[in-house]
Amino acid sequence: MTASGESGRPPLHPYLVMLIAIVAPGSGHWAAGAMQRGVMFVWFMLILGWISWRLTGPDISIIGRLAGALFIYAISIIDAYKLARLRWSRHRAGNPAGPAA
Repeated sequence: MTASGESGRPPLHPYLVMLIAIVAPGSGHWAAGAMQRGVMFVWFMLILGWISWRLTGPDISIIGRLAGALFIYAISIIDAYKLARLRWSRHRAGNPAGPAA
């Protein structure tokens, strides 16, 4: 591990990270190297899914009842991709530690 917390191996391709994030929420962040961020997204997905489920009535569709969780799920996919894209660009530029050195 380096001082920035990243290992010496190259980062995963951003498209692969996005695919992993689509399959399992939070795992895209883990694949991109930000496990705490993935746990945070899963936590808020559970909380907002529970809140939207409790606030809607039984006549609302399953998509409507889980709207809070689906919203956070969509944001987490985009965030995991952007994080992976940033790390991929830094790696390709030859600066894996980021702008601060």
